[in-house]
Formats: sequence, structure tokens, C-alpha cells
Amino acid sequence: MTALRTVFALTGREILKFVRDRSRLLGVLIQPLAFWLLLGLGFQGTFQMPEGPAAGLGYVEFLFPGVIALVILFTAIFSTISIVEERTSGFLQAVLVAPTPRTALVFGNALGGTLLATGQAVLFLVALPAINVSTSVLGVLTIIAICLLTGLAFTALGFTIAWRMETTRGFHAVMNLFLLPLWFLSGAMFPAEGAAPVLRWLVWANPVSYAVSGIRSGMYGLADAPATLASPAVCLGVSTAFAALMLAAAVWTVKQPFYET
Repeated sequence: MTALRTVFALTGREILKFVRDRSRLLGVLIQPLAFWLLLGLGFQGTFQMPEGPAAGLGYVEFLFPGVIALVILFTAIFSTISIVEERTSGFLQAVLVAPTPRTALVFGNALGGTLLATGQAVLFLVALPAINVSTSVLGVLTIIAICLLTGLAFTALGFTIAWRMETTRGFHAVMNLFLLPLWFLSGAMFPAEGAAPVLRWLVWANPVSYAVSGIRSGMYGLADAPATLASPAVCLGVSTAFAALMLAAAVWTVKQPFYET
């Protein structure tokens, strides 16, 4: 019960910090919308989809699931930047000496970041009618499941890296090495079919690719979805395995000595 109370308290704390930060709230709502419109409309007339199921697909529509994935990645990762700040302020040390398991710290922060990332991604779905796409209830549930798993995975990854970081500048530098390449090579900006062979293999090996593919399948109600890598079941399976792996890494990290002797 003590561990559960700690998890819920830390989850609520993450959500409360987000709601009270108006600049952050405004940024996460406007930035992805502006990014989607600027990129989508900018490349609409110059980007041509390769032959296949995605032929004739508009770039604004093609980019939409990638922007949702980008919202999840950035929200999940940067919600864990507080780990670095709280280590400096002393809050983290206070939690560590409390009579509760360290794993509660992992799950509390991971759950808070995951809910924030998923909430913003689902909110972005209200733009679907603007691109003349209507999905089903099952499709929406699939998107939510993919968002939850992907948010959980990257919140745990951010926690693992932030645990050993001493400055927020170092955290930003390291996370950019993960975030940008993973997103660019996820099939969010270009389909794997039209990429060079080496990039095509990287897209297939990238777990974020299956998140984007799963979101795209959900957009079309799990039927006749263009530019997908695998079936929704495979995408859910890969996302689940990746989330479990990242959580295991975060739990292993937090159980190590906090200070080196």
C-alpha cells in the first residue's frame, strides 16, 4: 500500500506541475499543430509518395501519425527532466530515504509522463476531420494503446538517462541523440518503401516505426491503412516488448547505488 500511495502521489504531482505551467501547456498544444501544418503544407506539392498503397496520399495526411508520435516522444522524455532538477534541489534524495521501494519512484514518474503524453496525443486526434479521415472506436482504442505503450517506454528511457545526469544541459544533449534519429527513421516523414536500402533496414529495426504504423492503422479503423510496416497486432506486440524492456532498464538503474564510492 505504501508503494501504491507513492506511485499515485508522484503521478498526481507530475500532472499538477504540468497543469500549473501555463507556458508549457500552451507550447505542447500549439507546437505540434504548427509543426504539422508547416511541414505538411510546405512539402505537399513537392513530396510524391512511391507506388503502392500510399500512392496519391497527401503529405499532410501522411505526416499526421508521425506528429502524434513526436508529441508522445517529446512529452514523455521531457517530463523526466524534473529528475535532474529534483536531484539538485534535494527532493529526490528525500524520496529515496522514505520508507518506500525505489521502484515506486520509477512507476510514479513513468505513469505521470505517460498519461500526459497520451492525453496530448489523443487531444490532437480532434484534427482528423480536417484531413477527411474518420476512424472507428476500435481504431481509437488502438491508437490510445499504442500511445500508452510508447509513452511508457520513452518515459522509462528518459528516467534511466536522467538518473545519472548532473545537469539539464547534459540531459538535453543526450536525449537529442535518441529522439531525433528515432523519429526521423520511424517512417514519420517518409515511407520505408521509398527509402534507400540501408535506411529501410533502420526503419524496420526502429521500435518507433511500429508506433507510427500502429497509429496510422488506427486512423483508418484497422482496415486499408496505407504506408504501414506491419499489422496492428504486431505493432502492439513490438510496442509492448519495448515498453517492458525500458521499464526493466529503469528499475535496474534505480536499484544501483545513487552515489559512486
